[in-house]
Amino acid sequence: MSRIILGIDPGSRITGYGLVRQVGVKFAYLGSGCIRVSGDELPGRLKQVFDGVSEIIRQFQPDELAIEQVFMARNADSALKLGQARGVAIVAGVNAGLPIAEYSARQVKQAVVGTGAADKAQVAHMVTHMLKLPGTPQADAADALAVALCHGHTSTSLTKMALDKHKLVRGRLRK
Repeated sequence: MSRIILGIDPGSRITGYGLVRQVGVKFAYLGSGCIRVSGDELPGRLKQVFDGVSEIIRQFQPDELAIEQVFMARNADSALKLGQARGVAIVAGVNAGLPIAEYSARQVKQAVVGTGAADKAQVAHMVTHMLKLPGTPQADAADALAVALCHGHTSTSLTKMALDKHKLVRGRLRK
């Protein structure tokens, strides 16, 4: 089964996005980049994030959207702006009928690098290696690709565990 996963690394100034196609346990790079917003007024910047994510969804037709959860930023104002950018990205996905998955930064790093304490350079290096990219993507795009890869690995593992449990239960019922 093949699916396209859109990963989002939200921000009120720069929102990274990354798209991968997953077939079984293999991933292929489809695209990545950044939605760079301008202006001083937050409502206008949020509209730009919403419009940008909506356009990416229209262009690539992903099957699922995975997004990084809010972490506690340096100050409360930054965390609120980040949360609002996350919210408009989620609404863009929901409007398109996409299932939404959310992951903490620690979960993403654990899934891609093997440690939840990895730094941005380690994440970018592993994303480049895993997707066999010719060069390292911009930091926000690399983070978004990592979110997409995390979702692919996590949901595949959960599905396998559910199937294994189902087989185990069916095996017990037959005895």
